[in-house]
Amino acid sequence: MQKITLLGTGTSQGVPVIGCRCTVCRSDDAKDKRLRTAAFVESDGTRILIDAGPDLRHQLLRENIDSLHAILITHEHKDHLAGLDDVRPIYFMQKSPIDIYAMQRVLKVIRKDFDYAFKEHPYPGAPAFSLHPIRHDRFRVNDVEIQPIQVRHLTLPILGFRIGRIAYITDASFVPDSELTHLHDIDLLVINALRIKEHYSHFNLKQALDFVDKVQPKHAVLTHVSHEMGLYSEVEGLLPKNVTLGYDGFSYTTGI
Repeated sequence: MQKITLLGTGTSQGVPVIGCRCTVCRSDDAKDKRLRTAAFVESDGTRILIDAGPDLRHQLLRENIDSLHAILITHEHKDHLAGLDDVRPIYFMQKSPIDIYAMQRVLKVIRKDFDYAFKEHPYPGAPAFSLHPIRHDRFRVNDVEIQPIQVRHLTLPILGFRIGRIAYITDASFVPDSELTHLHDIDLLVINALRIKEHYSHFNLKQALDFVDKVQPKHAVLTHVSHEMGLYSEVEGLLPKNVTLGYDGFSYTTGI
């Protein structure tokens, strides 16, 4: 069995946005409150975190996540990376470096931003990470096979991931047709949809729904949603039957 939980479904500013007084930011509906985008996948006992944004501590506590086998990083923007230090307690409990998989470019940023974790003689309270460069080829975490998906975020190459029958893509503005072969016959597609209006570096709602039509998953859920998308209660009712507007804590379970 596989289960994915969306730890956060918001943009780099989260929702509500500081200082904003729009209807969404003032909403009392918990589904309109969005932490920065991240996900947690459990697959036959293997526990994988996708991205580690600045809300990670709260997300791990909320979902009672206290062990990890790997962290996959889609790209180096701070809303996907800034919370890596929050896995320190897990490192202390597991007593072994936490494996991080990302493109070489992204690993260089991690080494720079969290340099204290890579000292020859780190201070006792530092975490320890084991860095693994990935590109196009499949790799394994324990017995779980992971296929990177090549995506563009404006002009920046980033990664999505297929894990079993679940595919996770965020921050995409373009996915080449050559990657569609990796998305064949999936139960769930997680795909970013920033807002109704077009955006220069993210899919908007129409582009995300067009991509869902192209991939034809059994179900799709939208993530990396901004306050400009509108109220959850209104937008959810406008979507096709097989598409859900994601929200923090959303989970989906599928067989492999």
